[in-house]
Amino acid sequence: MGRKKIAILYGGRSVEHGVSINSARNIAQFIDKKLFEPILIGITEGGTWYLTKEVSSKIKRGDKVTLQLSAEKPVFQAGKKKFTPDIIFPVLHGTDGEDGSIQGLIKAMGIPMVGTGVLGSSMSMSKLVTKKLLKEAGLPVADFSYCYYRDRKKLKFETIEKELGLPFMVKSASLGSSVGVSKVKSASDFKKAIDEGFRYDDCVLFEKYIQGREVECAVLGNTPAKASLPGEIIISKKYEFYTFDAKYVDGEAVTIQVPAKLNASISKTIRELSVQAYQALYCEDFARVDLFLANDGKVYVNEINTIPGFTNSSMFPMMWKERGISFTDLITKLVELAEARFASTQRADRGYSSSLKY
Repeated sequence: MGRKKIAILYGGRSVEHGVSINSARNIAQFIDKKLFEPILIGITEGGTWYLTKEVSSKIKRGDKVTLQLSAEKPVFQAGKKKFTPDIIFPVLHGTDGEDGSIQGLIKAMGIPMVGTGVLGSSMSMSKLVTKKLLKEAGLPVADFSYCYYRDRKKLKFETIEKELGLPFMVKSASLGSSVGVSKVKSASDFKKAIDEGFRYDDCVLFEKYIQGREVECAVLGNTPAKASLPGEIIISKKYEFYTFDAKYVDGEAVTIQVPAKLNASISKTIRELSVQAYQALYCEDFARVDLFLANDGKVYVNEINTIPGFTNSSMFPMMWKERGISFTDLITKLVELAEARFASTQRADRGYSSSLKY
């Protein structure tokens, strides 16, 4: 058996374009080359696809990719090279990559794909939909409210303060990596936070600030899904919250503890809530669940990342490494999960015989 061709999609039309490049670079480096032939496809910030020789920010140095759609055998072409991947791994964070858009295209191709499909991706990408569904499922979430851009003139600081107290968080509803996120401590912070939130999204989420610890849990698998031991992000006091710079730029901004120093009961609660949240949002193959452990001991589910980072500072691979799964073996496991799930979906009959004339 030859190596399986795996197309790694990276970059994309998202504020997390650079994070995606760093994640994909690690996956391309550590993927088992004895099992897989990586095909690197970079997507520019303008949305043009290129076949590249390496994962790089210089995506346009590659050859432009065109696609002939067919559920039987879609054909990619770059220059004179034509190919059909055996599987696709979208390493695309944020808009157009994690929101169900690219997942729908891949589904139309009829090619196995690593990660959550259209439904789970689109629901998990929206912080608002995530909160509503988790709450409906009986899972603990912080108090929240929201506003659409069309209704922004009705917003009043006093109303949000009365509802959520101070401080509270303002977030673009469908972004990641803490882009479009602000902490409001007084009326003077409000307008700037609103402008920042609406800069990137048509919906802004207001969320009660939870004083406590930031913990994360990695979930892997489908039936059954399993959770790692939680990890903790300890943020430097010079940061108000876990900002983009704290995550990816300032190497001294955070201390990561894997596993987190938690008693067995709290750890068990976090793991159980993580799997329940994963299932409530129809996640598949893998995800990272972000939670808060409040000072009073209560645990709140914050959000789910269906394509968590694979950068050098990313928690998802760290938490599985602590469980004895290397970066290389983790990638292989993700591919195996995706192939098995894809095979199971082929059982359903898509045709229907009737007397309808057409």
